[in-house]
Amino acid sequence: MSGKAWGGRFQKSAEAWVDEFGASIGFDQQLVTEDIEGSIAHVTMLGACEILTADEVKTIKDGLEQLKIKAENNELDFKVENEDIHLNLEKMLTDMIGPVGGKLHTGRSRNDQVATDMHLFLKKRVKEVIGLIENFQQAIVTQAEDNVETLAPGYTHLQRAQPISFAHHLMTYFWMLERDKQRFTESVKRIDISPLGAGALAGTTFPIDRELSAELLGFSAVYQNSIDAVSDRDFIVEFLSNSSLLMAHLSRFAEEIIIWSTDEFKFIELDDAFSTGSSIMPQKKNPDMAELIRGKAGRAYGNLIGLLTVLKGIPLAYNKDMQEDKEGMFDTLHTVVGSLKIFEGMVRTMSVNKDVLHKAVHNDFSNATELADYLAAKGMPFREAHEVTGKLVFTCIQKGIYLLDLSIEEMQKESTLLEADVFDVLAPEAAVKRRHSLGGTGFDQVKIQLQKANELLK
Repeated sequence: MSGKAWGGRFQKSAEAWVDEFGASIGFDQQLVTEDIEGSIAHVTMLGACEILTADEVKTIKDGLEQLKIKAENNELDFKVENEDIHLNLEKMLTDMIGPVGGKLHTGRSRNDQVATDMHLFLKKRVKEVIGLIENFQQAIVTQAEDNVETLAPGYTHLQRAQPISFAHHLMTYFWMLERDKQRFTESVKRIDISPLGAGALAGTTFPIDRELSAELLGFSAVYQNSIDAVSDRDFIVEFLSNSSLLMAHLSRFAEEIIIWSTDEFKFIELDDAFSTGSSIMPQKKNPDMAELIRGKAGRAYGNLIGLLTVLKGIPLAYNKDMQEDKEGMFDTLHTVVGSLKIFEGMVRTMSVNKDVLHKAVHNDFSNATELADYLAAKGMPFREAHEVTGKLVFTCIQKGIYLLDLSIEEMQKESTLLEADVFDVLAPEAAVKRRHSLGGTGFDQVKIQLQKANELLK
C-alpha cells in the first residue's frame, strides 16, 4: 500500500526523492488561509444541503477553526509526504477530530479546491497591489506639487530636446500607474469567480449548492462549466501580464532615477535609506534599490512566459503541469509588492536639486524649437525656419555660446524676421509657460493635471 490519500489502487510507495519532486507543499503552504476558508465554506454548504449532519459540520468546522488559529500562529507542521496544502490540512484535521474529518472532501476534488484557493488568494492580493499603486501615485503627486515651476531639460534619444516642468516629467509616471491600476482593477471581476464544487472536472452527484459556497466565500459569480473551472488559469496569466507591464514602468522610472542621481546629472539625490555604499570606495553612494527594481522586471517577465509555456499545449482538464502555476505567481507578487513599497519611499524622500536643473536648461539648446516656432509664427515656412535655427545653433557651437548669448545683429544675418522680442521667447521659463495646450508642460496645464490626479486619488 502506498499510504497516500489516493493510494487504494497502488501496491507500493514511491521513493522519498520522487515524493519530494512531486510535492508542492514547499510553496503552496502560502495558500493555507485560503484553503481553510474554502473548506469552512464547503462544509457549511454541505450542512445546508443536508449532505452532512449538523453534528458532523460542527465538528469539522471547529477543527478547521483550530487549524486556522494554529496557521496564524505559525504552529502547523507541513510534511512533504502529504504532498500539498490540501492533503496536509486534511491529515491534520483527521488526526485532530477523527475519521469524520474525511467527510470534508465530499463533493469536491483537489482540482477545484486548489483553483478556489488561488482565486481567493489573488483576489485579496490584487486589491493590496492596487492600494500600493495609489500610495506610490500619491508620492509622485507630492513631489510634483513641489516642482511645478522647476525647469528641467526634456529628452528624446537621451539628448536635450525642450525645456519642461520637472513636475510634468514626474506626472508621466502617475498616468502610467493609473493605467496599471485600471488593468488590475478590471482583472478582479475575472478573479472573482468560484470554481468550488466543479469536482475533478465533471461536477458531482451530491446535491451541492455552488452558489451558496460562492456566496459564503464572497465570490460574485460561479464558473458555468466544470471543466473550465478546473482548467482556467487565465486569471493568473492576466495577473502576471499586468504585473509585467507595471514592472516595465517601474524599470523605466528606475533607469531615470539612476541617471539623475549620477555626478554627471546631479538632478536628484536619493535618501540614504534607499542607497548603499561600496566595500572598497568610501565616497560611493549607489542607487542599489532602483537598480534592483530595474533588474527584477526580468523576473516578472520570466514568470509570465513560464506560465504561458506551461499552458500552451496541455489538454483539458487538470494536468500535473499546472502545479507550476503557483511559484511564479507568488514570486511576481512578492516582487511587485516590494518594488512598489521601495519606490514610494524612494520618490517621497528624494531631494530635487532645483539649482542644477535650472542651470541645465539655461546652458543648452533645448530652446531652439522656440526660435523655429517664432519664425513660423511670422509667416516663414516651418522647414525654412528649422534650417535658419539650425544654422544659428551651429554658429553658437562654433563660438562656444548659446542662443541667448547671440546678439540681435548676429541673428538677423540669418533672417530679418528676427527682432529683439525673440529673446523673451527664448527664455526657458517663457518656453515652458507658453506650452499651454491640453496635456502640455505649461505650468497651468501641469496644475490641471495635478488637480485631476488628486481627484482620482480621492
